Amino acid sequence: MGIITVSKLREYRPSLKSYYQTTSSILNGFRNETKLFKTKIFLSHKHDEVQELEGAISFLKSFGVDIYVDWLDQGMPKNTCGETGVRIKEKIRENHKFILLATEEAIKSKWCNWELGLGDAAKYIDHIAVLPVRGNYSEFTGSEYLQIYPYIEFLETSAFLKGNYKSRGAYVVFPSVNGNDKVVPLEVWLKNK
Repeated sequence: MGIITVSKLREYRPSLKSYYQTTSSILNGFRNETKLFKTKIFLSHKHDEVQELEGAISFLKSFGVDIYVDWLDQGMPKNTCGETGVRIKEKIRENHKFILLATEEAIKSKWCNWELGLGDAAKYIDHIAVLPVRGNYSEFTGSEYLQIYPYIEFLETSAFLKGNYKSRGAYVVFPSVNGNDKVVPLEVWLKNK
């Protein structure tokens, strides 16, 4: 399985190309981009994994989508409270797609798992995906329940994926249910609202 590593994901970070910008200013720049006619994605993530988040946003934005990140939402309460949960629920419903940035720490997070449950209810199965991220020198040890969700697979070279030859690129691989071996290029999946 072509699961992206932390170091590969960080290569997408624009801050590596612009030494004078802070991570916060780069993420705020993402927020200020035009949102017209773009597929909107709720990106669930662990808050203290900013570099991974920045890389994931840059990677996904290369497909011309809009990314919602809760802590960049000016309408979000300053302190976590019940209103925070209500706003997150609204945003998951409003966005076209739900992606969990599934790092080891995100999988352990109560908030990420709660958001995944909401995403499941609102988006399953065609508009939800897991973006598994593994440590640089480790295997991905995500929880078994993640196997029921489509996931984003990276092919560094052309290869067979679920019995079909695919060229280099990113794909959304759906779980095998009733013989379903659906594999969709990530770009196509993102455009399908």
